[in-house]
Amino acid sequence: MTEHDPQADYAEPDYAEPGYAEPDYAEDPYAEDTYVEGGARRGPKSRLPGCLAALAALAVLVAGGFFVVTLGKGYIDDLFGGAQDYPGPGSGEVAFQVEEGDTTAEIGRNLKAAGVVASVDAFLDAAAAEPKSSAIQVGTYQMMEEMAAADALAVLVDPANLVKNTVTIPEGLRVVDTVAILAKNTDFSRADFEKVLEKPEKLGLPAYADDNPEGYLFPATYDIGPDTTAKSLLKGMVKRYKQAAKEADLKGAADRLGYTEGELVTIASLVEAEARGKDMPKVSRVIYNRLDDPTGPTIGRLQIDATVNYALDRRLGVALTTDDLEVDSPYNTYQNAGLPPGPIEAPGLAALKAATEPADGDWLYYVTVNLRTGKTKFTADYDEFLRFKAEFQEYCETSDAC
Repeated sequence: MTEHDPQADYAEPDYAEPGYAEPDYAEDPYAEDTYVEGGARRGPKSRLPGCLAALAALAVLVAGGFFVVTLGKGYIDDLFGGAQDYPGPGSGEVAFQVEEGDTTAEIGRNLKAAGVVASVDAFLDAAAAEPKSSAIQVGTYQMMEEMAAADALAVLVDPANLVKNTVTIPEGLRVVDTVAILAKNTDFSRADFEKVLEKPEKLGLPAYADDNPEGYLFPATYDIGPDTTAKSLLKGMVKRYKQAAKEADLKGAADRLGYTEGELVTIASLVEAEARGKDMPKVSRVIYNRLDDPTGPTIGRLQIDATVNYALDRRLGVALTTDDLEVDSPYNTYQNAGLPPGPIEAPGLAALKAATEPADGDWLYYVTVNLRTGKTKFTADYDEFLRFKAEFQEYCETSDAC
């Protein structure tokens, strides 16, 4: 034990110390004296530190309660106990859509908003451990509510889980034919599509289409998701056309060939109607050769049967009669030189490329001499063309393909 200095208990207080309050000597200063070694008395014990401690504890308790109530238990768990996650396997059904350009974090946020996963962090943790997470494909997936994040990710990284509700539009269809297929293979009626087409300026058509959708509803396979509408589907077809036009370098070809972009689409639609495969660039060249020589043997007339059928508002492959050739229409390329006013059907990518990259040759005529194989013969000589026609007529007499 160290020797006690009784004077220490009566040290002069520092009155300049902030927060010091002079004791009230009107009261008994020895009301709670305690005797200490050496016979000296200790002054009254201050209760201030204890009060401060109690107030501080109360403040922490109150603040802590506010923190929990305001920010929520989930935040506390995420902060101190790791990301929230459902145990799974989940229940119910959720049609979940992954949009073009969605990041992993955006997918996580959308999953949480849809009630599929408990937290974005749990999904991001699962994605960080899965090498395939960067290859999630755009489309609709059938999910469940309250899935474990790893299970939800496993659904998304497997392309087999994409909901395959699609509609396919083949090449070479008029708008009216395209609408018929869409109405038959979707939940939308013909009237739904026709209502949208009444305002073609809302479809996003290129300026050179002159608000005419003919030729610009691109043939392809389209997904039908839970949020798809008749309008969004048609707009998607126009958007897909623009992608194809860019791939075919339509603008560059227009400048190079001396035609407008709209005229090239019209040429592509004629090529689509008249040829297939490797013959497309050759048919394209025949069209250009005729257009570029208005005083030549064909005097600038294209003489394409499909344009006459379009003028008569019927399927483009119907055989023509002599009377059909007399129809009074700017689409009658037997009577009018040059291109018709616009496309007669929707060309595919191959036809667009044929229009922008025609083959080299001096041909002015062609005849498909075998409809089953598609064999087509080309020539610049009219007499040879007549022989090709005779060959085709003989083929029709011995075949039921005509």
